[in-house]
Amino acid sequence: MANKKLEQLILQLENYLECWKQFNYFINLARTKKYGPEDENQFLEIKSVITQELELILAAVECTQPSKEDVHGLISTAPSIRYLSEMNEGALRGVENQWHKIYIGWQSILGQLKVQQRQAEAEGGFRFFGWKKQS
Repeated sequence: MANKKLEQLILQLENYLECWKQFNYFINLARTKKYGPEDENQFLEIKSVITQELELILAAVECTQPSKEDVHGLISTAPSIRYLSEMNEGALRGVENQWHKIYIGWQSILGQLKVQQRQAEAEGGFRFFGWKKQS
């Protein structure tokens, strides 16, 4: 039962990371200045999914990096592709750097969860380190 929960959380985090990759795609699209209304709508949708899934993930896993504030800060920095496209190159690189730090943080958490999964499989039991206790 608990192994199933861990497996589902790993899947959820892998899907979440795909959303982060799409977010980066839109940062790069802004740099090219070749985007349209549909791209803006998709960007808004990705930001919505990132923000909502963040809450679900943080409810299941205790983590300090990346923090909720880090994620919200980056999302707030990028209200639209148009806004990003109007940034100077230095500011856009700052957004990319912030994205990269958050992305690597999530990759690290995913790696930790996979280690826990392997340990649980090897032990035949299940121990969670960093999981929030269910009431």
